[in-house]
Amino acid sequence: MGIVVSLLNHKGGVGKTTSAINIGAGLVELGKKILLIDLDPQANLTISLGIPRQKYTIYEALRGEGELVPYTHKPNLDIITSSLDLSGAEMELINEAGREYILRELIGQVEADYDFVIIDCPPSLGLLTLNALTSSRFVLIPLQTEFLAVQGLAKIKQVIDKVRMRLNKQVEMAGVIATMYDSRRVLNRDVVDIIHKYFGDKVFGTYIRDNIALAEAPAQRKDIFDYNPKSTGAQDYLDLCREFLSRVERVAEPAPKQEQEA
Repeated sequence: MGIVVSLLNHKGGVGKTTSAINIGAGLVELGKKILLIDLDPQANLTISLGIPRQKYTIYEALRGEGELVPYTHKPNLDIITSSLDLSGAEMELINEAGREYILRELIGQVEADYDFVIIDCPPSLGLLTLNALTSSRFVLIPLQTEFLAVQGLAKIKQVIDKVRMRLNKQVEMAGVIATMYDSRRVLNRDVVDIIHKYFGDKVFGTYIRDNIALAEAPAQRKDIFDYNPKSTGAQDYLDLCREFLSRVERVAEPAPKQEQEA
């Protein structure tokens, strides 16, 4: 059964889509089979990987016009694509019964085929994001190491807590990812200190360093491992994936059975 993970931040430009793509690709490098779901109406994940418009996207699936139809981008990495049509989905689904659970039901049909299902959420806290959180076991928060990016973190945590209380008791924050980090910048170091104070050990020890290859890869319609596997960007995302797997496996470990009485 695949583990569903959402990447969430309602502020744009923090490295959310870059992280979704490269965490997915990094987990493939570590031997996992991955499904990426582009749940953003801007379709940045779909565009970044150069995937042509598909007949059935996440929009048609949410509307009940078809099932999830994965597009195989490369071995062990499948994509559920998005399109601009998705921008109208929240209004169109507002009167649907059980509208918060539509995506969970769709993922349930395919998740057994994958080790991880990774959802790239839109930069908002609306119905699409709510569907993602209701579907997820874990949430990752990419956070640019700039002052304005820190604003609103309390709101994200509040939303996750409410979803856990009302809709999905299993969802929890797997960690905060510091992105676009440059250790030479005092501001970047200060922001990391702030998020450590707020989130403690939820902050990943691996920081995603500011790296030109990460910006160039989408222009070539590639993930960082296909574009420049020797770059610091590839190294950082692979280290992050190892750290993520360690956290997930630790949480997923079954509780020790009590010894039976003789």
